[in-house]
Amino acid sequence: MSKTIIEAKDVVKRFGKITAVDGISFKVKKGEIFAFLGPNGAGKSTTISMLTTMLRPTSGKLMLNGHDVTKDQNSARKSFGIVFQDPAVEEELTAYENMRIHAVLYAVPKPEQSDSIEKLLKLVDLWERRDSLVRTYSGGMRRRLEIARGLMHHPKILFLDEPTLGLDTQTRNLLWDYVRKLSENEGMTIFFTTHYLDEAEAVAGKIAIIDHGKIVASGTTAQLAKKTGTKSLEDAYLQLTGSTVRDEASKGNNGLNVRSANRNSRLR
Repeated sequence: MSKTIIEAKDVVKRFGKITAVDGISFKVKKGEIFAFLGPNGAGKSTTISMLTTMLRPTSGKLMLNGHDVTKDQNSARKSFGIVFQDPAVEEELTAYENMRIHAVLYAVPKPEQSDSIEKLLKLVDLWERRDSLVRTYSGGMRRRLEIARGLMHHPKILFLDEPTLGLDTQTRNLLWDYVRKLSENEGMTIFFTTHYLDEAEAVAGKIAIIDHGKIVASGTTAQLAKKTGTKSLEDAYLQLTGSTVRDEASKGNNGLNVRSANRNSRLR
C-alpha cells in the first residue's frame, strides 16, 4: 500500500465569524496526482495556504511528508514546492538568476546548483532562453519557469494553484505533460486546483470536491460519476455543487473577506 504523504484531519479555518474551511479530512498517497476542485470561494486556496504553512488552521491537524505543518514548519516547507495562482517570478531578472536565488534561499548546496538549474530548465524547455529577462517571456514560459523553480530544492510534493489559468490550450497541455513526467519518473506527489474540469479528468488519479468549506465527495472520476449517476466529471461536479454562477465578491461565506483575511493571517 502506498504511503500517505499528505493528510488533513478535521481541519477548520475561521476568520472571525466566517468559516472558510469546515472540518475537512482527506489523504493523498505518495506519487499520486490529486485534484482539489470547487467553485469560487469554496475553500480551495485557503486549504492550500494552510498546507503550505502560510495560514494556521483554527483547529484540526495537517501533515506533510510526516511533518506536522503547524509544529514543524521548516521541515514541512522543505518537503514541497509551489506554483501560485498569481505570477511570482522576478521579471527584471533572467530565468537563470531566478533559479539561482531560489537555490540560495532553500540552501541547495552550491556545488549542485549549476547542474540542477541546467537540468530543470531543460526539463521545461527554457535552457536556450536562460539568459533572457523574464519580462520578455510569454505567460506559458513564465509558468514553466515557476514549475522549474519550485523543483529546485527537490521537493516530495508540488502544489499547483490554478497553474494554467489564462493559458492557451497548447501551453496547458504542455504543462500537464511535464507534471505527468514528474509523477511518473520522479515519484513526486502533485496536489493541484483548477477550474478546467477536463484537466482534472485527464490528469488526476484522485479528486476531492469542496463546496462551502466542506468536502462533498472524493474518488476517481469513475467513482464520482457513479455516485452521482452521471457520465462525466463535469456532470458530477455540477450535480454536487450546483449550476449557479458563484460571485466571490458577493459571497458572505468564502469571498473577498477571506482573501483579505488570508493576507493578514500569515504564520509568524
